Amino acid sequence: MTHDLHRRPRRLRTTPAMRRLVAETRLDPAGLVLPMFVQEGISQPVDLESLPGVCRHTLDSVARAAAQAVEAGLGGVMLFGVPDEPKKDATGSAATAEDGILNLALARVRQEVGDDLVVMADTCLDEFTDHGHCGVVDAHGRVDNDATLDLYMAQAVAQARAGAHVVSPSGMMDGQVGAIREALDADGFTDVSILAYAAKYASAFYGPFREAVACSLHGDRKSYQMDPANRREGVLEAELDIAEGADMVMVKPAGYYLDVLADVAQISSVPVAAYQVSGEYAMIQAASQRGWIDGPAALEESVLAIHRAGADIVLTYAALDLAQRRR
Repeated sequence: MTHDLHRRPRRLRTTPAMRRLVAETRLDPAGLVLPMFVQEGISQPVDLESLPGVCRHTLDSVARAAAQAVEAGLGGVMLFGVPDEPKKDATGSAATAEDGILNLALARVRQEVGDDLVVMADTCLDEFTDHGHCGVVDAHGRVDNDATLDLYMAQAVAQARAGAHVVSPSGMMDGQVGAIREALDADGFTDVSILAYAAKYASAFYGPFREAVACSLHGDRKSYQMDPANRREGVLEAELDIAEGADMVMVKPAGYYLDVLADVAQISSVPVAAYQVSGEYAMIQAASQRGWIDGPAALEESVLAIHRAGADIVLTYAALDLAQRRR
């Protein structure tokens, strides 16, 4: 009898069909979101050296990529804007301009896909400020939380007008979700959802992303993003955002914060997202290019682990590849 009990798990591993049948966690393309960068003033997509397989799109190519995402069955896309350098200023005014690159991209993608794909917008100022911080900087070089909230409110409304289904405050300002919800509702956008970057850590794994958006940051964001040493704080931040009206909450990064992700998933009354960030993705790709690991298998395993830890939604640069492999 003891021998039979020991054999039971192995009997459920005998064939690929058996393993598929009893899998506890499954990758569904509908739960994947593809982050995409759109650059102003280019006529052809620009490949990113530190993010193999990822590019800065033109308005036309981002629309085509969004159509591919629909065809592959992805759940959504997350758009980031890369403005011309001269348009960056202290308050990130290009973020709210109707002809700002991110708002133009949102309108172009929404025109292409309609409601067949969830179109998400990054709601933050770091791509648009000349100092690279996520908000307004005061005379002492510190981010002014309350002054930044006013700009986030205007940015979220501009993104909703452009066609975003979801706005995604990622700056980790106190009160950002409640302020944005108030602004959206006041402008009649009661159906636009908020995906809150609730537990966003001051991580060393954002390097390739900052190249992708041509970020102008000098220094760091440790005074407003979370300390990687803190686990319980992630739950506190998520609870605060849910209380303010977040429709979804996010943990970022994902792979190195699976404990935080599992904690947030345990307490959350709303869907939980996790972002496999640029550094996580780039390391797998770099090792794959050197022949050290099977890249596609490692990417699939890494995203499966994020789902297994509790994420309902995973943002990953591998989303399209993973979905196409499943077709």
